[in-house]
Amino acid sequence: MIYTVTLNPAMDYYVSLPTLEIGHVNRSTNDRKAAGGKGINVSRVLKAYGTQSTALGFIGGFTGDYIHATVTEEGIQSNFVRINGDTRINVKVKAEDESEINGCSPEINDVDLRTLEEQLNQLTAEDTVVLAGSIPPSLPSNLYATWVERLNNQGVKVFVDTSGKALEQIIPVKPFFIKPNQHELAELTNSVIETKEDAIPHAKALVEQGVEHVLVTFAGDGALLATKESILFANAPKGNLLNSVGAGDATVAGFLHAYHSGAELIDAFQYGMASGSATAFSLSFGELAEVERLTKEISVHSI
Repeated sequence: MIYTVTLNPAMDYYVSLPTLEIGHVNRSTNDRKAAGGKGINVSRVLKAYGTQSTALGFIGGFTGDYIHATVTEEGIQSNFVRINGDTRINVKVKAEDESEINGCSPEINDVDLRTLEEQLNQLTAEDTVVLAGSIPPSLPSNLYATWVERLNNQGVKVFVDTSGKALEQIIPVKPFFIKPNQHELAELTNSVIETKEDAIPHAKALVEQGVEHVLVTFAGDGALLATKESILFANAPKGNLLNSVGAGDATVAGFLHAYHSGAELIDAFQYGMASGSATAFSLSFGELAEVERLTKEISVHSI
């Protein structure tokens, strides 16, 4: 079974308007709400592709009720831990540029944390876990690292999509898969990375440290996948960028869906790229038919 963990979910509120004027009253031309959070997004895309998962994490208050109702309506299994505070609200504004205002995270106490950890303690080598997104300030900053080490000992495959200190701390405990973009990899390695050639030695070094799969995305310039056996590069298909929110989550979900279905590594990489691109070219998450169409435009070759 696949489990996704979202420690810091949100009710995402999307607002569109022609021009954002700071210091003035602005009126949106349209808006929408969605249950947000990187792990939830991965579960959502997996469900659209026919792969079931269970969404874990913390929810609370009326916004938490909204998230639970939404994922249930979408047919996603969940087993969220209820907390006392309200799940945050993130405002995403699309005008001349895309802007975000992310709400404050609720407090998560030791009892809440132990409840979630008890769920993870039940997992076995038959399971895969996706740890995605930020760690709330009320939780230990090394929480992902602690969990990866523990889950590795249980035989669980752990996919991690995070950044900053949390990403740095998981490298020594050897997760199965990480997906930094070029800027996150540059921050992690304290280096300048502008091309795939710049990224190759750093991705190789991470593999040598025990990370089995390092997938580095370069937006419209494609992606790099490093393993012990090979360094692969995939081009990005052509299309109009409409929405950058969730493209990375869709990349992880596409790769995981194909890998979990028994696809070869090259095919899983190709499918992940098509999944991320389909979302980038859509106003929401890309449709399965679009993913399959874009797959034909992506070539993967060894470097």
